[in-house]
Amino acid sequence: MIDGRPDFRVDSELPPARERNSHTLNATASERSGMITGRRMAAVDENAAALGVPRKQLMESSGNAVARAVKNVAESGSSVVIVAGRGNNGGDAFVAARFLDQYDVTTLLLGRASDIGTEIARENWDTLQRAGYDTRECPDSSAVDFPEADVVVDAMLGTGISGDLREPAATAAEEINAADATVVSVDVPSGFDADDGDHAENGVTADHVVTFHDTKPRLEDLAAEVTVADIGIPAAAERFVGPGDVRLARPDGREGRPYVIGGGPYTGAPALAAQAALRAGAELAFVAAPDAVSPEIQGYSEDLIVQPYEEDILTPGRATALLETAKQYDNVVVLGPGLGTKDETLEAVRWFLESYAGRVVVDADALAVVADVETDATLVCTPNRGELARMGGPDTDDLAAAADEIESFAADLGHVVLAKGANDVITDGERTRISRSGTVGMKVGGTGDTLAGIVAALLEYADPLEAAAAGAHVNGRAGERLAERDEHGLLASDMLRELPATLWSKTDE
Repeated sequence: MIDGRPDFRVDSELPPARERNSHTLNATASERSGMITGRRMAAVDENAAALGVPRKQLMESSGNAVARAVKNVAESGSSVVIVAGRGNNGGDAFVAARFLDQYDVTTLLLGRASDIGTEIARENWDTLQRAGYDTRECPDSSAVDFPEADVVVDAMLGTGISGDLREPAATAAEEINAADATVVSVDVPSGFDADDGDHAENGVTADHVVTFHDTKPRLEDLAAEVTVADIGIPAAAERFVGPGDVRLARPDGREGRPYVIGGGPYTGAPALAAQAALRAGAELAFVAAPDAVSPEIQGYSEDLIVQPYEEDILTPGRATALLETAKQYDNVVVLGPGLGTKDETLEAVRWFLESYAGRVVVDADALAVVADVETDATLVCTPNRGELARMGGPDTDDLAAAADEIESFAADLGHVVLAKGANDVITDGERTRISRSGTVGMKVGGTGDTLAGIVAALLEYADPLEAAAAGAHVNGRAGERLAERDEHGLLASDMLRELPATLWSKTDE
């Protein structure tokens, strides 16, 4: 009980705190080392396609790069065996075969052609067959029969695959490793985990690796020559947030129970943030707010769980009780919407941040204290242009032009910054993304609150930078979808209906 009132804990509904996904740490550490993980590479490929560089074109460039690697290690007329899987890694090798007409090439497909997993890989397999190339299907391990070769191209498994190899790839890898041939692996050796650098015990031992766009974590630790091939992915596919970033960050289903601490002078802001979190995949959304305004907040939606407290504003004493609830259930906290700027409230915010070690989206009035707070919490700060300047960041109308300055500011701050403007800048001080989605109609009040709720929901699944970048893109795309009907008359509450379709719809990918 708190001051004679039932507290916010709903023990029958709230489970113990869950462990966060380990991949988020891997993504951060690898990218900061100047590499790109397999999962991030998949997002960049998708972003490139959204920019107008189709994956089929990238596959053509990748296959050409593999063929060049073969030509570098073997003279014309040498025998080459390509061992290909049923994904795009195999598709790269199917393309390579067409650039090796001066060699004696045999292409082995592990599996049946009818099971090739992507349309572009299937098209390139079909091209080899129609053109009369030597192609053979190996539906199981008993059918894996290697002809003698000077070079073996390992294209069985690419990025996104981890763990020990299973059949028929395990038998094929054993044959590759036993062959008296130079082994060229496509992107990564089969069995190599491109997210954390682990290498399966039964994986392929390569002499040469042709990896695409950028090197992958720990490839340099292998006893192999590694070549990074430029396949024509524009820098914008990494810099600008796109559908690939959304795919990285979105949950597979319902997950998370964000805890919005807001309200007092304003009631719509915390309600919008909590509703946006629900629309972005949260299981439940809680709002802690003064008793005087809690009925109004509840009135916005029956889906919210509102925790009223007696004080008219957030106080340090009240923050103590709220902190205990957040700690117990490891909630992602949204701190700030509608709180107001009274000294006592800002002191409560300061104390909460100093005492919490979880994940917090800091928005609106709460941003005023962040620069002076020492905290173990993981913060995503979401200032608009004016709030960014008041925090000590650059004072500019063009956030994208000041992206480097904002990155430096975030580095000094030690937290992720999502600076909101015509173009949003998202940075953790070392990695920076720019979101260009949105419309002029989103200048209406409340769209920043929906953004805070979206980010909170995505933080249950994703790395903080990934969650912030995807949240900015989704929020902006929801506004764009509304603007197709009424560019200047949209309301932040209207955007709530667009969020699920924007986050999960294939039409935005």
